[in-house]
Amino acid sequence: MKRREILWLLTGCMLLFTPIKAQAASLPDALAIGTINITDEISGDEKSGEDKESDKSASREVDGSDDDSISNNAAQDGGSDETSQDEKEDKNAASKSDDTSLQDILGGGSIGSGAIIEATKTEQEYAEAYEKAKNANWGYTNLGIANVDNNLNVRAIAAEDGKLVGKLPKDAACEVLDDDGTWAHIKSGKVEGYVSLEYLLTGIPAKRRAEELATTMARVNTDGLKVRAEANTDSEVITLVANGEELEVAAVEGDWVKVYLDDQEVFVSAEYVEVTSELGTAITMTELFYGQGVSDIRVDVCQYAKEFLGNPYVWGGTSLTKGADCSGYVLSVFKKYGVSLPHSSVAQANCGTTIKVSEAKPGDLIFYGNGKSINHVAICIGNGQVIHASSPKTGIKISNISYRSPIKAVRILYD
Repeated sequence: MKRREILWLLTGCMLLFTPIKAQAASLPDALAIGTINITDEISGDEKSGEDKESDKSASREVDGSDDDSISNNAAQDGGSDETSQDEKEDKNAASKSDDTSLQDILGGGSIGSGAIIEATKTEQEYAEAYEKAKNANWGYTNLGIANVDNNLNVRAIAAEDGKLVGKLPKDAACEVLDDDGTWAHIKSGKVEGYVSLEYLLTGIPAKRRAEELATTMARVNTDGLKVRAEANTDSEVITLVANGEELEVAAVEGDWVKVYLDDQEVFVSAEYVEVTSELGTAITMTELFYGQGVSDIRVDVCQYAKEFLGNPYVWGGTSLTKGADCSGYVLSVFKKYGVSLPHSSVAQANCGTTIKVSEAKPGDLIFYGNGKSINHVAICIGNGQVIHASSPKTGIKISNISYRSPIKAVRILYD
């Protein structure tokens, strides 16, 4: 009897000390989002809670001058059983096709104490793995995307009558610092404040939208980068781009990067740019208002021009809403103020009075080109910036005045 009891005791001890093998789910955003799910299924309570958030009425934070109402989003509609099945399939596909997972980065296998004890990677390799996982979410820990038709107001406090501190354009990204279920505390670019959570995509919907929106940019890391017509050093230099400026990437071709310079495809040396994937950010109120010394007419022109920020570029067009090219945009803006301009950047450069670029005020015209041949026009809006119909990919946008070398400035407003 005693022998049997001893055998049972030994068996129990062996079972107690046998390692239990556990694997953590492989989620690529484990570090970026800050959570690790250990189950592949979403409980009914969790899903119904998510649906409740999707069904909020879109009628709260609306700015009189901007369209803050949420755009129609089929992904948030109730739908049938077939729609629910599609959503499940989308989630499963997303989990399989997302950016490199932490497991893959660390060489495969399970993630847990056992994996760490047996790992042979150096501290630097782990640091690089962390950075890679973090950057898989475009540098954001808790990504938010503005889900509006125009601009989302950013306020100093979480209230509809809070002071405006900036605007988050349609599809621009932000870091969601916190939320109370109604307002989100966000940071985007140089802007920090509060936005209505109703008009902000977060979580998986935000990442899916970001994957559609992310633009590959080449950030210049040298002074006076030469932009060439072809991918060789014998090619003509079209213009120079200042240090810190960003150009949208069309393709990387060995030692050269093909970029968009407004509506042209040109080349820069890959040695002098850093290629990254980026999302748009908020606009500060400083970029929207002006100080002393600027006449009312100039402020009005610039404010009117900014109303069409983000609208499409259409070659030969003059519509501020449906699409315009660079000179068509300029002539249509100034038409409202009784100034008649031709539909050509070259012809517009011969209007008014030529001034130094350094003397340009908000409302003056800035011209760019290939060498001394003009092929693009923009409106100076102050603070070292211009607004222009740039290209079919970017539409009407704000850029630094030195995003490429300006070759002429013209004054057509006299005040």
